[in-house]
Amino acid sequence: MPDLPRIDRNELAGRDGREGRPAWVAVDGIVYDVTDLFLWEGGRHWAMHDAGCDLSGDISRAPHGADLLRERGRVVGRLSEP
Repeated sequence: MPDLPRIDRNELAGRDGREGRPAWVAVDGIVYDVTDLFLWEGGRHWAMHDAGCDLSGDISRAPHGADLLRERGRVVGRLSEP
């Protein structure tokens, strides 16, 4: 993956999809913009997952993997630690 901008957890948290803000999620260190995805409307996905969060631990229990985010979302950066 090309050199991606670093996004810290505070910046990610501010992209929660509420009140017109973009909706971003992180999985395995990659940050995806899911704003335009119908199932992320309002920053929530299936009333179980919130935008603005690192969902790396949750993706293994999802009916799909990060491949769906790569196909439908847009990569916006790399999550910086911590």
